[in-house]
Amino acid sequence: MEDQIQKTCLHDRHVALGALMSPFAGFDMPIQYAGITEEHNAVRQHVGVFDVSHMGEVRVTGPDACKFVNHIFVNDVTGAPDGQIFYGMMCYENGGTVDDLLVYKVNDEEYFLVINASNIEKDVKWILSNAEGFNVKIEDQSEYYGEVAVQGPEAEAAVEKLLGLDVKDIAFYNFKTFDVDGEEIIVSRTGYTGEDGFEIYGSHDFTRKVWDKLMDGGVQPCGLGCRDTLRFEVGLPLYGDELAADITPIEASLSMFVKLDKPEFIGKEALAKQKAEGVTRRIVGLELEGNAIPRHGYPVEINGEQIGEITTGYRSISTGKSVAMAMINKPYDKLGTEVEVRIRKKTFPAKVVKKRFYDKNYKK
Repeated sequence: MEDQIQKTCLHDRHVALGALMSPFAGFDMPIQYAGITEEHNAVRQHVGVFDVSHMGEVRVTGPDACKFVNHIFVNDVTGAPDGQIFYGMMCYENGGTVDDLLVYKVNDEEYFLVINASNIEKDVKWILSNAEGFNVKIEDQSEYYGEVAVQGPEAEAAVEKLLGLDVKDIAFYNFKTFDVDGEEIIVSRTGYTGEDGFEIYGSHDFTRKVWDKLMDGGVQPCGLGCRDTLRFEVGLPLYGDELAADITPIEASLSMFVKLDKPEFIGKEALAKQKAEGVTRRIVGLELEGNAIPRHGYPVEINGEQIGEITTGYRSISTGKSVAMAMINKPYDKLGTEVEVRIRKKTFPAKVVKKRFYDKNYKK
């Protein structure tokens, strides 16, 4: 653990804007500026920008880079075109999740991994510990990179107009590198909101310039509060809630990212067994009657017996409904199953629904 709380390269900007700051993943991060609802709606309807410089970046290079990434990653990067991005997980031998991450394919001998801020130290150690026998170089570049996420239906227009970057031809889950004043920066058409958008990686100086240009252009700054409400509404998992060392991708209902038809990878045997035999619990969506708000850790019950617990819950800003993701024991995970959520001393009726509460609006 860090003894001292870290600051991103944009910390002074957040403070100057009057953001509500709070520790998150070892960093002092902005939770909100104008307010969670206003920022959430800006991203759904227009455009917002997030400081995500706390995320970790690891570069894998060398003749065995492709082979090594496939060894530690559940998705399959074989034969992908340069510039493609993959979402997936790194897993322990028992199938539990080390982290979920994005893998950027630069070329067959170079991959760029983007990992969660709370897991940087653990992930890097784990990656290094599994590199024996592979001809690869692994560099933790988390200290070098700053990162902003520009998200919303007007993101493309904002990035082109305010930053002067030609991004309209970047396809969803693809990236390009640009030379800006002699510095190589990365722009990907990715995000964590369910909306179209871009994630922009560069040096701290470059990141500060990008932020300032977006602020001067009137883009709404957004905090981690609405980052969570946005990702939750479209069913995207958060490590520590819907994924963890004791939650496998199969239990998290993310088996579409686990490619069992590729050669061995760490955790393959355990995940193949789970897929073949089925799991005893999995992440589902819940919709509650009325206005009660379910929160992380609240018990889910049937006839007074606990059959699961809430992993994330909110009054959905985009739909106005009280909804949650929950880890539920089988057979109570079937759509339409009626359950109860215990909120302190009372229980509230709920039913199992799809965990995408709001339709994604990615650019096709």
